[in-house]
Amino acid sequence: EVFLPEETRGATPVDFLQQLPSYQSALRRRATAGTQDRRAASQDPAGLRAAEGRGLQQEGDEVAARPAREHPLTIAEKRRLRYCQQADIKYLSGWKQWKRTSSKSLKKVLSEVKELSSYLELWRHDIHSIEGKFGTGIQSYFSFLRFLVLLNFIIFILMFSLVTLPSIISKYGMFNSSFAKIPPKNVEPHCTVYEPSGNKGLVYFYTYLKDLLSGTGFLEVTVLFYGYYTIDAEWISIQKYNLPLAYLLATFGYLALSLVWIIKRSVGGFKQNLVHNKDPFQSYCNKVFAGWDFCITDPNAARLKHRSLQYELQTDLEEERLKRKIADRTTKEKLRIYSLRIFINIIVIAVLSGCFYSIYRATVFSQENSNVSIGHDVRRDSANLLVQYLPSMVITLANFIAPQIFSFLIRFEDYSPAFEIRLTLMRCVFVRLANIGVLLFSLWSQISYCATDKCNACGYNYELYPCWESEVGQEMYKLMIFDFIIILAVILFVDFPRMLLVTHCSCKPVQWCGLQEFGISDNVLEIIYGQTICWIGTFFSPLLPAIATIKYFIIFYIKKISLIHTRKPAARPIRASSSNFFFLVVLLIGLLLAFIPLGISIAHIPSSKACGPFRNFNTSWAVVPHTIDGFPTGLRQVLYGIASEAFAVPFFMVICLIMFYFIALAGAHKRVVEQLREQLVMVRFDPLFCSPKV
Repeated sequence: EVFLPEETRGATPVDFLQQLPSYQSALRRRATAGTQDRRAASQDPAGLRAAEGRGLQQEGDEVAARPAREHPLTIAEKRRLRYCQQADIKYLSGWKQWKRTSSKSLKKVLSEVKELSSYLELWRHDIHSIEGKFGTGIQSYFSFLRFLVLLNFIIFILMFSLVTLPSIISKYGMFNSSFAKIPPKNVEPHCTVYEPSGNKGLVYFYTYLKDLLSGTGFLEVTVLFYGYYTIDAEWISIQKYNLPLAYLLATFGYLALSLVWIIKRSVGGFKQNLVHNKDPFQSYCNKVFAGWDFCITDPNAARLKHRSLQYELQTDLEEERLKRKIADRTTKEKLRIYSLRIFINIIVIAVLSGCFYSIYRATVFSQENSNVSIGHDVRRDSANLLVQYLPSMVITLANFIAPQIFSFLIRFEDYSPAFEIRLTLMRCVFVRLANIGVLLFSLWSQISYCATDKCNACGYNYELYPCWESEVGQEMYKLMIFDFIIILAVILFVDFPRMLLVTHCSCKPVQWCGLQEFGISDNVLEIIYGQTICWIGTFFSPLLPAIATIKYFIIFYIKKISLIHTRKPAARPIRASSSNFFFLVVLLIGLLLAFIPLGISIAHIPSSKACGPFRNFNTSWAVVPHTIDGFPTGLRQVLYGIASEAFAVPFFMVICLIMFYFIALAGAHKRVVEQLREQLVMVRFDPLFCSPKV
């Protein structure tokens, strides 16, 4: 054996982390604690054992109170630590002893409550069963579906408690309550005329079915839509309830709740995604040494996981090959590839433009031809129902055709496999969410179109849309119902017949087609599309979250049955951590998209003068300054000062400084991580970082 000289070992470079002030402070605290423990140990042998315990607990009282099982130690060390902790208790004051005992008891109670609450978790057994049979990738989809069920249920509770319940209580006179309808002032009389198309007289059964599908008729005058809440003031007992302000605050509340909840859930996924994607070598090691999913118990799922790992390794090798190919490209080849990509993107823009124009024309045609009174004729009513659902049909058709075209075109753009998947998904996200925006733009163009002075006096097309908020709510309602019908129809009339053919027919073409794959990304985009509709439509239809909750609750069981019996897991699954982060990012994009139409509806478009809680205000936002004007003078001046430019500019500058500070801090942390990575590499090659023995 050859030993390094003493001078060489002494010349080992000092770790740069030891130069940090926090490290030096920790050394001083440890030195002080060690001196005190040695003094106590010199006076009493029992104090020596306590000093050893305090030496192992250098993190303070909080760490000392941690059970021995939570420390990363061997069994013998844990026993010694527990003995030292028990000896150390004798030298604590009564207050510290009570504090440590109560802390342990509280942790035990919280642990038991957490364990008990896990049994009450929605679909806990079902999701664990899916995870065991099909892996964490598919399990992440069902966990995401459960999150949307809980989110919509809480939004429903918020809207029902702040908007719907007070309106019902006041209209029916419960708890000594009452309400008042104040006619709008300085408004032309023709703007206040609103006669809902409620069913009167003898009504056929199919009429109820048509109303249930379209949101018209008897549903138009229920608590489901905006027009029901035509209340200007409420008194519950002797307390006045400001329904217009509550309606607006509830809208801001469910949007803020959704935003905070999504960001909170996405932080963990972002960290994992950052770690997985930062270093290709680390990603390769993770696949080789930690890629297996030990939750899998089903043999078929195990074989699928084997193929998945094989595919991921092949994908990594293919990406490396493409990187070398890109590096070796000549100028002529680069010019050809870039020209081809520009041409394909022009085709993509043309497809999107065609989808948007079709939705616009279908919406205009539907709005102009579906409001005609046509009596009780089954054929005409059926035709009218089809006309009303025409925008929903065109949007669904665009959502189906456009992704197929994108998947075909992406093959010619010569991207890496991972980037192909991301780019195709982002295009699909854009076409799905933009279709909703085009629909709303088409509706607003019809609502805002005025060709007469009487129409200009109202600020909107009062003849076609006396209560335009309810009309928009009906469109969102139809989109959600039709989306649910399409999901059911695909499973019943496509997946089940295909499964029967594959099972009972031995023809080569049928067996070659096989079962339909359970595409995680496609299914997630499907429910995110519905959730975006719910966010936009809740302002115009306060009980739409309840419908979304029931819809996703049913979809969970439908998708579960479809996964087990009629579909097979995708041959190219995605990692659960990255998929969860991607789901939440797309959901966040849908939420941000919902802010735009809601902001325009609240702050820009004049509110209906014939219905709703905002009929006495020019816009829905006008209720906020009107409420502030009723506050005391001091509070009113403070609120107006916060909303003024004198406060906004310094506040913006402070926010920018804080942001720059965190950016600089993140950059410093990134440099530290890079230096640690360099040191890990040096451990393998530099003998100065190795053991003294060579």
